[in-house]
Amino acid sequence: MKIVVAVDKFKGSLSAADVAHHLRIGMTGAAPGAAAPKVVEAAEVIEVVEVPIADGGDGTVDAALAAGYRSSPVEVDGPTGAPVSTYIATLPDRAVVELASTCGLQLLPGGVPAPMTASSRGVGQAIRAAVEMGARDIVIGVGGSASTDGGAGLLQALGAQLTDASGAAIGPGATALAGLRGADLTPARDLLAGIALTLASDVANPLLGADGAAAVYGPQKGATAEQVLELDALLGGFVDVLATADAGARDVAARPGAGAAGGAGYAALLLGASFRPGIEVVLDLVGLDDHLSDADLVVTGEGSLDAQSLQGKAPVGVAAAAARHGVPVVAVAGRVTLTETELTGAGISRAYPLSDLAPDTATSIRDAGALLESIGARIGGDLDTLLRPRTSEAR
Repeated sequence: MKIVVAVDKFKGSLSAADVAHHLRIGMTGAAPGAAAPKVVEAAEVIEVVEVPIADGGDGTVDAALAAGYRSSPVEVDGPTGAPVSTYIATLPDRAVVELASTCGLQLLPGGVPAPMTASSRGVGQAIRAAVEMGARDIVIGVGGSASTDGGAGLLQALGAQLTDASGAAIGPGATALAGLRGADLTPARDLLAGIALTLASDVANPLLGADGAAAVYGPQKGATAEQVLELDALLGGFVDVLATADAGARDVAARPGAGAAGGAGYAALLLGASFRPGIEVVLDLVGLDDHLSDADLVVTGEGSLDAQSLQGKAPVGVAAAAARHGVPVVAVAGRVTLTETELTGAGISRAYPLSDLAPDTATSIRDAGALLESIGARIGGDLDTLLRPRTSEAR
């Protein structure tokens, strides 16, 4: 019997790899004192395949590393300019770069928000590093950003000229966009000539307006209501200046994904990136379809299984992939707010929330590993009811 554990991180608690590890321990009865799982008739061995995943945000690089990519160290500027030592995932001609680990929210010094001054420069530096390492195909995962600078920092790191009235380069962050008077993207486009870029994101917002980067995500980065309006105006001015140098800049601002990561998506699209839902990109990176070809059950999950999960988050993407192979899916989460009907509609036959075992959130986060092992054992005990007959054609 083959069980594929394709799970995302439990944010603030465990990495995706740790979540998968604890579930495997519980399902195989390897936890101290755990009873051997009850299995369906004739099944003597349970093979559990751990496949850590992500949705394009933090954890994307680690998912690639778990799938066989190599960790390559890079030094970049964090969201407020402080140096950050991190890594990207590489193959001889391919790389995976993650905004969250280069200039994301989690890297703000002291956790203090900087909605007006944080920059996307670090992810641009990581992309440049990947180019210099020989990558010809680069995936850019853009979740978890601290900035709303329209991707100006990303563009500058790749050589684009963004200048003020005196011809000097503008500074970092959204506030500096007020002084922008000239733009030349040619150096950045020359650097990336012949390189395929993929923008991996779990959001498809445009850059501007009520559904744009500032209005929807600015408050999550600490922006006040007044600052949200100012940020949207600054981004609008950014587009106006770029449009004088690039006829397509205004149209690109309206494309799906342009508003991702405070406009870092916009910068990537301007440089020729193709937009794909982050979960689809990651599932390709980790080769999930290959794992599913002979699987009997898939266990997926993330920290919170809620309405946002239905908008392209990891568990729903995994369930869709499993459905194509006729493999049943169950989900594990810290908490589950979806109804049974919503779960079924998403292709998930049953959900196992940690909150059933530890209703207190702080306890659930603190003891997540042990709780996941208990949940894993519960899944192992439920196997005879979770599995449905599969024909040879379904395999």
